[in-house]
Amino acid sequence: MNASTATDPPLTVLVVDDDELTRTGLRTLLSSKPDLDVVGEASDGAEAVAAVTRLRPDVVLMDVRMPRVDGITATRRLQALPDPPKVVVVTTFENDEYVWDAMRAGASGFIRKRAPAQQIAHAIRLVASGDSVLFPDAVRRMAADRPVRQDLSLTAALTGRETETLRLMARGLSNQEIATRLVVSLETVKTHVGNVLVKLRVRNRTQAVVLAFETGIAKAQSS
Repeated sequence: MNASTATDPPLTVLVVDDDELTRTGLRTLLSSKPDLDVVGEASDGAEAVAAVTRLRPDVVLMDVRMPRVDGITATRRLQALPDPPKVVVVTTFENDEYVWDAMRAGASGFIRKRAPAQQIAHAIRLVASGDSVLFPDAVRRMAADRPVRQDLSLTAALTGRETETLRLMARGLSNQEIATRLVVSLETVKTHVGNVLVKLRVRNRTQAVVLAFETGIAKAQSS
């Protein structure tokens, strides 16, 4: 499940939302993008897990507030699968408390339901390439009312450069932007990011960013 290039087949997408009009709208928006292919739809989290198992999409656009099985539970179940798809939470409000829990569960980021088609398509391509879709101001607002965890045993294992990389990740910078900021190669940044994920015992950079805010690392540098 990788980002596509001009010669690759299109990225496959599963749309999950309990509202049929929303699903239809997202499918219509994405249908004009030749590098994206909506291969299926699901109306709740249970259907989403079954559809992913059957269709193996690259990316799942996931609503969080759904009956039966919500998007948070579905995201957690998807991340437990072998070679899980990337998950982008589609939300009405940027500061939705459900979004934070979905990111903790393994979602690669979030996007507004009313975002322009180009922005949604860009988010899909971004997470498929291994990056994340984060809006630093919104993440900071969601983190503001949450207590800082006192257990720093995981983050204590990070080197100074890895901590700096994590803080820049929390500011929403891409790997290339971090490389430019630190005046190092892109491959060096990828190595730092990989080390951060291993040491923090998280699946992706979004979970690392959530942990950075929860432990105060990101809050310390943004205050």
